[in-house]
Amino acid sequence: MLLLSPLLAAFAGAAVIVGLRLVVLPLLNPSRWYWRALLLGGATVLSWRYVAWRFTNTLAPLGWTNDALFSWGFATLEALTVLSSSIAFFILFRVRERTAEANRHAGWWLPGEAPRVDIFITTFNEPPEVLERTIVGAKAVQFPRYRVFVLDDGRRDWLRQACDRHGVGYIVRSDNAHAKAGNINHALAERARDPDRPDFVAVLDADFIPHVDFIERALALFHDPGVGLVQTPQHYFNADPIQHNLGISSAYPDEQRHFFDNVEPARDAWGIAICCGTSSVVRFRAVEQIGWLPTESVTEDFLLTLKLAENGWRTVYLNEPLTEGLAPEGLKEYIAQRSRWCLGLMQIVRRSYNPTGSHRLGLIYRIGILDSLLYWISTFPFRIASLICPLLFWWFGITIVNASLVDIVSYYLPYYLAVLVTLNWLSKGLFIPVLNDTAQLIAAWPVCRALALGILTKGPHKFSVTAKGGNRTKVVVQWSLMRPFLMLLGLTVGGLVVPLNSDFIFNTSSTANDGLAVVMFWTVYNILVLLVATAVCIERPRYNRPQRQVTEPTTLTIGGEKHRGWLINLGPEGGRVSGPFGLSLGTTGLLTVPGIGDVEALVLAPTRDGYRLKFSSTTMQRAQIIEKLHTARAVPGPDRADVVRMIRELARALTH
Repeated sequence: MLLLSPLLAAFAGAAVIVGLRLVVLPLLNPSRWYWRALLLGGATVLSWRYVAWRFTNTLAPLGWTNDALFSWGFATLEALTVLSSSIAFFILFRVRERTAEANRHAGWWLPGEAPRVDIFITTFNEPPEVLERTIVGAKAVQFPRYRVFVLDDGRRDWLRQACDRHGVGYIVRSDNAHAKAGNINHALAERARDPDRPDFVAVLDADFIPHVDFIERALALFHDPGVGLVQTPQHYFNADPIQHNLGISSAYPDEQRHFFDNVEPARDAWGIAICCGTSSVVRFRAVEQIGWLPTESVTEDFLLTLKLAENGWRTVYLNEPLTEGLAPEGLKEYIAQRSRWCLGLMQIVRRSYNPTGSHRLGLIYRIGILDSLLYWISTFPFRIASLICPLLFWWFGITIVNASLVDIVSYYLPYYLAVLVTLNWLSKGLFIPVLNDTAQLIAAWPVCRALALGILTKGPHKFSVTAKGGNRTKVVVQWSLMRPFLMLLGLTVGGLVVPLNSDFIFNTSSTANDGLAVVMFWTVYNILVLLVATAVCIERPRYNRPQRQVTEPTTLTIGGEKHRGWLINLGPEGGRVSGPFGLSLGTTGLLTVPGIGDVEALVLAPTRDGYRLKFSSTTMQRAQIIEKLHTARAVPGPDRADVVRMIRELARALTH
């Protein structure tokens, strides 16, 4: 028992943090700055306590040895991640919500005439079904003076014809210079010459559908003449690849929720909210003053914020669900998007807005740029290093962390739990260790390549469009992405098994028992992350089905006979109904869709409790279905994590 006492005592710090989480934190309001500052400040202190211990007690003596090279290198990378999180925590300790302000200033232009607004829908290669949703949603916006324009960078005749059918404007240019930013700039310049030039311009990606009150709510914040841009959050009506491939979309929110629900409101409190491209509204005079959108970066939205700020215009954030769109549906698209974000920031820092440069931005903006820079520089390289370091021990005998189990429990565990508990308290449980590490690992190597490309080369760098839509009804194994994870998994399992059972490579018997236990725990955790990452690389089929479920009473009329049941799922192409119908496949009838009317439907296939139907809807009915699904002010998908349900769904997905 005496031997266990130091170890049990070492758990005291962790026990206090767990106790605070269970007893105290449920009583505190996360929107209060002083509670946020106390929790985030405490986590920061414990983080730097851990870093100080790492550098003073756990590293190999300095010298030209493998142990020194790798142990000091990994500790430096850890310190960089702690510095990054410390700056992020500083920004997070304040938060601002502008809903009350938008309520107070709704219709600020009254009794005068409402301002003119253009809605720009930017598109390059998206298919008709993706653009149809956005055009229909844009036409359904409730505002007295606005026009919709589709900005076609793909020069497609079918899209011109579709715009004519829908009665919306169509703008095309002869080249693709500067990609999306150039496309928008061309449209801005054309509209500037028109007699009905807009006062404000809303920008939507081709796959983002506005809710009916998008313009009205966003414009409310332009009551302040110093506001140049209003950004609103991005919500998604489909699951991202990690949610979908693991089967956890109903229990775990999309990966962007932390940024839009927590980071942007915090940045707004400091006056450094950033434009994220789609779902934003800009003051025409402001963007005209700075010479339209900047084109020096593939992330023109972030750069636009900085250019506006340098010229005295503020970007503010309205945290309300006012649009919804398609998350990347495939892993390659998911990775390409994040790599583009990383590359774009490196271009901005290299060319225009280095945190220590000579530009006119103030200190808080410089801190905000540094926060973003450190995130990309530290997070993804650290994820790769965390997988490689245990392998160095198992296969080459290189010690990365030379520490006792008691010290690990005393220093690392309180730091780790404090960060995890605090972030989950702020974010409705979005930080699940294995899942967050998997999401970082999936994109880690491509992001690191983009990081090096952006820092070391001048460019120009090609703009990579995130593909949307297409046929995704088959299982696709992404072998090119999975292969490195399988290799690392094999090396990790092999390293764990071979040295423990033979003298192959090197003999671990001379290693301290505590050190071996630490590396074994680290290794087992890496195996879990690699297993989940491998599972994510198996892309499950997707069908044309909205994530938002619509459960309403309905009637299916076939041959004059009415069958009452429930409309379980609804989409533009068809739906699913449940009820004791006893129908024959291939028969047709009329399905009563609440709020729309009778839609011609074919009984396509049986389900466990009813039938799948295929619609033969009119053009008007199809538009009404899209409006019903996507334009109401509601949040698609979950906004908080349900750990119990997530584990159950994950287990089901991994065993089928």
